[in-house]
Amino acid sequence: MKHARGRAAKGSGEARATSCKQGAAEPAPVFVDAYAGCGGLSLGLMRAGWKGLFAIEKDLCAFETLSANLSYNWPRGIEQKPWDIHDLLSTRRNALGNLIGKVDLLAGGPPCQGFSHAGRRRPDDPRNQLFKAYLELVEVLQPRLLLIENVRGFTCDFKVPGEDPIENFAESLQQWLQVHHDVSYKVVHAEDFGIPQTRPRYFLIAALKNLGVRKGIEAVFDDLEQQVGSFLGERQLPRRPTARDAISDLEVDRNGTAPSRDSKGFEEISYKGGPITAYQRLMRGECEESPTDTRLARHRPDIRERFEAIINTCREEGRLKMTIPAEIREAHGMKKMVTRVLDPLDTAPTITSLPDDLLHYSEPRILTVRENARLQSFPDWFKFKGKYTTGGNRRRNEVPRFTQVANAVPPLLAEQLGLVLLRIVRGLCRCEFVTNSPTNIIQRAPVLSERCAKSCHPIIIDNDASIFTE
Repeated sequence: MKHARGRAAKGSGEARATSCKQGAAEPAPVFVDAYAGCGGLSLGLMRAGWKGLFAIEKDLCAFETLSANLSYNWPRGIEQKPWDIHDLLSTRRNALGNLIGKVDLLAGGPPCQGFSHAGRRRPDDPRNQLFKAYLELVEVLQPRLLLIENVRGFTCDFKVPGEDPIENFAESLQQWLQVHHDVSYKVVHAEDFGIPQTRPRYFLIAALKNLGVRKGIEAVFDDLEQQVGSFLGERQLPRRPTARDAISDLEVDRNGTAPSRDSKGFEEISYKGGPITAYQRLMRGECEESPTDTRLARHRPDIRERFEAIINTCREEGRLKMTIPAEIREAHGMKKMVTRVLDPLDTAPTITSLPDDLLHYSEPRILTVRENARLQSFPDWFKFKGKYTTGGNRRRNEVPRFTQVANAVPPLLAEQLGLVLLRIVRGLCRCEFVTNSPTNIIQRAPVLSERCAKSCHPIIIDNDASIFTE
């Protein structure tokens, strides 16, 4: 059956990964994925030997992708459906409370758009308020470990004209957690871990202090760096795969096109040649069918001519992977400010949710969803669902395929993080791991100061009351 590889990953494949890493006698540690998106972090953790309990994701398209590719063991009282975290906390609090002592890891991170330098950084972005809900979830579930990911801009101060800078979210989060957790954090560069993309991201890992794993938490990022050589070596991968390493087997010139399988009136890449590089072989895996999500944009002939001229100019002037300068944009009548051309011999720049931010290195077109997914290390059996793009005000509320891919944690990096955390978990006696988590181990944190509350900064502290008191 052609879908066997994808289905295996959803069911038996996860079981295989678990049994081979842990042995039959030792149960897989359990995680919950908050703000799960399409499931990049979950996929990596499952491949490392973790077991998903449930995932919190409110967008219907992203949740459809998640559900189509990954299996969780949803607990009683929490329906398998898209959940807004606020609704989950307000309507399923008893069911969540019943999970105390049963969650080894709470993974994920609130949406990053309000923090990101790739767009307009806004301290009052309502999506930044989701961090308050995240901390409430930490309080309710009381997981033993935390894994938080966000953009590098999360570590920078917010500046409001005419006011003092607002303390950055990362420092406030660290202060809040350090009361009851051992905490370690770092900006991790995905390109150092076998991902063909320049992608700096803030990661925080924490463990309840009563677990006695402080040294393991302090060394967690050193351990991550020390294992990367063997991890990639076992998979015959280079340390820094290039853009060509990742997507050259998807070139139209090599494969030709065919009518799109899911979008009437569009063409898609007709995959014929098979993988060329070790990275492509890993992404193909046992997938026998042509990869999905290869729908091509319908560029007008004049747009294709413009793209071809821009690609040639950037190649000749050594400007690949760089933001196209004003003089080249003006020469080619291009209004968009941040477009770049891929360098085939280097990693890709950070993938964004706007498909026209990046041009192919040799073909006059933007990339497909699948090519972006390759640059993010999603395997070819992983199928994305929902509309391809959106625009205008809908961008705040919809998560189409390009955005799902761009917002994800690269699964190959998530797997390496999962392996490091697995070793911390394995260093604990299981019975002690469960019983040493008293119900009230996490006390309520202080409330927001009045000024910071007005700016929607969710975790700057004042020492008088609870952060969760409205």
